[in-house]
Amino acid sequence: MELQERRQYTLRNAKEDDLERIMQINRATLPENYPYYVFSELLRDYGQAFFVAEIENDVIGYVMPRIEWGFSEVRQLPSLVKKGHVVSIAVLEPFRKNGIGTNLLKASMKGMRVAYGADEVYLEVRITNYPAISVYERLGFRRVKTLRHYYMDGEDAYLMARELNQNSLLELS
Repeated sequence: MELQERRQYTLRNAKEDDLERIMQINRATLPENYPYYVFSELLRDYGQAFFVAEIENDVIGYVMPRIEWGFSEVRQLPSLVKKGHVVSIAVLEPFRKNGIGTNLLKASMKGMRVAYGADEVYLEVRITNYPAISVYERLGFRRVKTLRHYYMDGEDAYLMARELNQNSLLELS
């Protein structure tokens, strides 16, 4: 399996043909699953920030966003902003710890900013998902608040957020 883990991967925008595979990855890696129409609508509406990672034409990871208007999670004074929401991100287990999730998230954040004009990005993460929290913090996310009993199994989540601006585009390259 180690040889497989080190093979080159590519990132690209997701396509409608990828949705079944994306859903398989979602079910295999995360307890939170969505029906087909959620994936399909988010791809249709935010496809320029919806990415997959693939090795030899096999999708092995994805990031699924949406763009919303709401109160800022990062600014001191209350203000309405356009923000990206990372709805779901996953990489199959054998391919983790190779930077794939990091690069999927970077590509999506760049798409959120460039294609949709998002001013910031946020996500929810299980408070026990230490590897993911570490990646998000390295990418400039900070813990904004704890969402009590956020997940179906009762586990809490951190809401994490960061700004997206011209300077952050340089960081994401």
